[in-house]
Amino acid sequence: MEITWFGQSCFKIQDKNIILITDPYNSELGLKPLYGLKADIVTVSHDHCNHNNIDVVLGVEEKAPFIISSPGEYEIKNIFIYGIPCFHDKEQGKQKGLNTVYLIKINEITIAHLGDLGHILSDEQLEKIEKVDILLIPVGGIFTIDAKEAKQIINQIEPKIVIPMHYKIPELKKNLDGIDKFYLEMGVKKTELINKFKISKKDLISQMEMKMIEMENK
Repeated sequence: MEITWFGQSCFKIQDKNIILITDPYNSELGLKPLYGLKADIVTVSHDHCNHNNIDVVLGVEEKAPFIISSPGEYEIKNIFIYGIPCFHDKEQGKQKGLNTVYLIKINEITIAHLGDLGHILSDEQLEKIEKVDILLIPVGGIFTIDAKEAKQIINQIEPKIVIPMHYKIPELKKNLDGIDKFYLEMGVKKTELINKFKISKKDLISQMEMKMIEMENK
């Protein structure tokens, strides 16, 4: 499996011939435009313009991508996706609305994409987000959970690999906290930037401790 980060909450997850795109953004963010993306599946965590730009993603082999934008259970091309309802804020969506956490199971690897999660997970939500191999978690605060809350959620989920997202990078026009605040909270040293992250189930089985991956936006 190969994971590429484009910035904010937008990732490309590719395993063999299957491609999934998460939360495609629009040009207002100041990040590099998402031209030429192709996917079999697109997930949208919430209906805000910097997460729901599905028109920029083309289908594979002239077939439109399957769009998932709400909670539920889905199976597309042997990929199992579970959308778990939650909120964009700490007041049950009264400020910023709803959010969907996606549990994505591809070739025996389980990825959790938290979207713009704005609160600590409830016991009921945690029961559905179990045995996560790779956690894609927002850490920049302001619009989502911050570094301190991200640490709490990481301790709740106990993933094998953590990939932070939705934080301040040079091109981004939004005012978010930088990645250093998250590293300080976690008590770990800054890691080397990775352009593309490749992982297999075999690698995960042999891994003994949680690993932090910082990705360079493509």
